Amino acid sequence: MSKQKIFALIMAAFLYSISALSAAGQTSSPLTLKGSVNLPGYTGDFDHFAADEARGRLLLAAEDHGTLEVFDLSSGKHLRTISGFETPHSILVRPNASTILVTDSGKGMSKLLDASTYELKGTVTLVPGADSIGYDPSENVVYIVTGGKDVDMKTSQLAAVDPDTGEKKRSIVLDDSHVEAMALERNGNRLFINLTQTNKMAVIDRKSMKIISIWPVLAAQQNAMVIFDEPHHRLYVGCRKPGTVVVMNSDTGAMTNSVPSPLRSDQILFDPAANRLYSPGGDGYMAVYDTRNPDHLKTVAKVPTAPGAKTGILVQEKKQLVLAVSPGDTKAMAKVLTFDVK
Repeated sequence: MSKQKIFALIMAAFLYSISALSAAGQTSSPLTLKGSVNLPGYTGDFDHFAADEARGRLLLAAEDHGTLEVFDLSSGKHLRTISGFETPHSILVRPNASTILVTDSGKGMSKLLDASTYELKGTVTLVPGADSIGYDPSENVVYIVTGGKDVDMKTSQLAAVDPDTGEKKRSIVLDDSHVEAMALERNGNRLFINLTQTNKMAVIDRKSMKIISIWPVLAAQQNAMVIFDEPHHRLYVGCRKPGTVVVMNSDTGAMTNSVPSPLRSDQILFDPAANRLYSPGGDGYMAVYDTRNPDHLKTVAKVPTAPGAKTGILVQEKKQLVLAVSPGDTKAMAKVLTFDVK
């Protein structure tokens, strides 16, 4: 074989290897599984996380287990179980605050706990059925969804509460028996909240607690999750029937885009710095979207997770995404999965 042919073969092999490396880089997963912690003996569903970065802890509401689970934020190790709840859902941790608030839809009402010891410090007495929350740090007010079908009510209520004292400051009744997640405007007074029963998005002035607009959520039903991309004037609305992320103009309510998402999702997560939206689903994978053009969301990955992994938290300072794996009605092992975010 001539030197020219040998050189040509070497160059062809080199170019092929470069092309293969490039292709691998383009298709590599944006998430890498770092750790998994088993939680034996758990049944039913987990609900939401909260990160207590000052104390290095990660908190998880074990909705059907009636407990608050505490993990080490760095290692993921399970540290302890806090009992005394009926059906905990959402957790509010505030920087430099001495208490945390845990919504509880049971008759015992939501709880104020010592942020260090988790000792019970007080209760938040509202209409039964406390669930989803949204926090306004500028006023130091937490908005809590209560009422609805789970407590045999045909309406729901949104209450503005002082998270230090548990005192209700103001409220509004919503003519919907199933109200889910909300998103708050930082540079204004608007609050966007999912009216899931009637498949609409309500826009509320949170100072006057009056409804400004009600927008239909087109393209899918059971709208339950929402993220507000305020600089781009877009709402990312997670729907369950079928699994869909609907993009809406936050000024007009017009739908600008929609993309398929995993089924049985209970949370969507947004990293604006990385232009990434994450939609974990209960059917065993998480969809990752590129949001650089909000009106043309691009699915960049479908990351395998585990059946029941439908709620999570993005800990941006550690570049980690953590998922709770709910066993539901199965005999599967409850877990907490930690992913490194690339």
